Amino acid sequence: MNNPAFNYDRYGHKYSGHRRTDPRIAAYVNAALGPAKTVLNVGAGAGSYEPSDRYVIAVEPSSVMRAQRLDAERAPAIIGTADSLPFDDNSFDAAMAMVTVHHWPDIQEGLQELRRVTRGQVIVMTFDPDALHEFWNADYFPELIEVERRRYPTMDDLYKAIGGKCEVHRIPIPLDCVDGFQEAFYGRPEAFLEKEVRMAQSAWGFLPEGVEEKLVRNFADELESGEWDRKYGKYRTTPFFTGALRLIIGWP
Repeated sequence: MNNPAFNYDRYGHKYSGHRRTDPRIAAYVNAALGPAKTVLNVGAGAGSYEPSDRYVIAVEPSSVMRAQRLDAERAPAIIGTADSLPFDDNSFDAAMAMVTVHHWPDIQEGLQELRRVTRGQVIVMTFDPDALHEFWNADYFPELIEVERRRYPTMDDLYKAIGGKCEVHRIPIPLDCVDGFQEAFYGRPEAFLEKEVRMAQSAWGFLPEGVEEKLVRNFADELESGEWDRKYGKYRTTPFFTGALRLIIGWP
């Protein structure tokens, strides 16, 4: 994929209404930040998972996403990209990149920049492309999963780019997760029939013309017939699902 970046200025106007901080996932992020007092958030979007009890500097290239930060009463973000951060070496106690690295044209360069400007831990929340098949949507939206698999860096690639010592955590997703990424709806499948929900999941924007409509139409038929519930209905009452969501913590 030549350009992995989703056009948030065109399609992201309602993004923050569906992609919000889930407090149970945020607990893992806050624990990973440890005692850090100054935090850099790169590819910050509308500000999901930014801690409220620390000094945060956000970097975000999209004007639409920066405006949504202001609507949410978050501090304004600096205009910039991961591969060219306007900060001195070792400027921050910690840095974070929350479900954003797959949008960066040069992931390695961007993570090396985060490492350069950070004294302590670099924290990346992303999805493991080798675990995407664990979610049932691989059966219904295979073209979508293939798009995702090509966009997400492998765990090994992330370790090499961040450098130092890395640890990875598999993050359990709650049934009523308020952050609207795909796996968040593991027990609420009807959400995929809503256009605004899909628009807050960037992979749909990379499908060839007509494919999204075909996939959604076929999935609606499966829900209406009860076939989805026969296969996967147990997830409607499963409190947590651990799929491909990962939190990587890299130390210098």
